[in-house]
Amino acid sequence: MPGFSSPPNPQAFNQQVWNLARQIPVGKVATYGQIAKMIPPPIGVELEAYAAFAPRWVGGAMAACPDDVPWQRVINSQGKISERAGAGKQRQLLEGEGIIFDAKDRIDLKKYGWSGKDEDIPQQPSLF
Repeated sequence: MPGFSSPPNPQAFNQQVWNLARQIPVGKVATYGQIAKMIPPPIGVELEAYAAFAPRWVGGAMAACPDDVPWQRVINSQGKISERAGAGKQRQLLEGEGIIFDAKDRIDLKKYGWSGKDEDIPQQPSLF
């Protein structure tokens, strides 16, 4: 299995990641791997290689995201904030959205995890 330090077209992959991250509602989180699974493997990348490398690519995309992307809502598969510069700010932002961390600094993914479906987004009452 060849190694991929980045996707074949990083700009296109990052755009897909950012578009998905923008859909995560306030008070919900998604994992790097979950976001990766929502994006089809790039042409020329076998499924096995994609499964191995794509969550890291998502992490790279989130580290380089534009200001309008709610980066704080993407966490690791353990329900934790990945250790790096900005981790304290990420926790502060998530707590500000009503997300609670347990005694082991984890987020309950069953409670706060985003399914990727529209029903996670609170519906506004119709004006008509």
